Amino acid sequence: MKAIVCKEHGLPDKLELVQDWPEPQLGDNDVLIGIKATSLNFPDVLIIQGKYQFQPDLPFVPGNECSGVVEAVGPKVTRFKVGDKVISAGGTGAFCAKIGVNENMVFPMPEKLDFQQAAGVSITYFTSYYALKQRANIQPGETLLVLGAAGGVGTTAIELGKLMGAKVIAAASTDEKLELCKQLGADEVINYSTTSLKDAVKELTGGKGVDVVYDPVGGDYAEPAIRSMAWNGRYLVIGFASGPIPKIPLNLTLLKGCSIVGVFWGRFTMEEPAMNHQNIAELWELFASGKIKPVLTDVYPLEQYEEAFSCMIERRARGKVIMTVS
Repeated sequence: MKAIVCKEHGLPDKLELVQDWPEPQLGDNDVLIGIKATSLNFPDVLIIQGKYQFQPDLPFVPGNECSGVVEAVGPKVTRFKVGDKVISAGGTGAFCAKIGVNENMVFPMPEKLDFQQAAGVSITYFTSYYALKQRANIQPGETLLVLGAAGGVGTTAIELGKLMGAKVIAAASTDEKLELCKQLGADEVINYSTTSLKDAVKELTGGKGVDVVYDPVGGDYAEPAIRSMAWNGRYLVIGFASGPIPKIPLNLTLLKGCSIVGVFWGRFTMEEPAMNHQNIAELWELFASGKIKPVLTDVYPLEQYEEAFSCMIERRARGKVIMTVS
């Protein structure tokens, strides 16, 4: 079958599009999905370079999430049948025509979304909902600072933060990206390429600081963000899209009385599956009511995978980067 294969670690030009990758062999609890669309996430950029915290053996098919139609199910599968429209977040293996995934990592596709929209739902919305609801316990009236706010997870954090009653400050690297953030409901915006993040937050909050920082970027923005926190603030560690893992002076947590909180949605699904399914049910209600809608600005056919990766690597993406398969 058609697949993008990583045979050696490196940048996207090292990947290969092959037509003869073997089809998945299903286990008893697995679901075979004919993929319609798949989504690119920053960990995909890291994993093909051998820089991610979990590394599959070479060769492998990258890609964490997808949407499609169930083509077959294992004998012990109880939640799905052939013909169901579904989404999946299965770790790796989604940049291809078909994927076999344990049914616990497969979810019904929200009815109001098409395959392209649905392909980018799981990692972004599931992560942001878990981050803001369980990890930050964000409350109405609190102030939320979103870094990398025009990216895949950043846009969802704006949407969900507003729905949870927060005042949202969106920070991104260009005015064009910040315009998208305004359209999503951000109350204030900061261009941290031209403005001091710390000074801007101080001005926008009257010196109080922000209650919650949502940080998928890391790098040089981490320390000024934590210096911008209010008393009892929560700093959410989402990821490190800028590359470097920041070194935070821990005395800042003492002085600010703030908490640094890790957000690992994948581990959460294994440790607290019932809570995860409850979160997803609540998100599905938000999709059904039209209160949230995925942002798609960059869609490529699978054959143009190098262009799709470049969009992500060069920080041009606004919302999700999607590749169509069939």
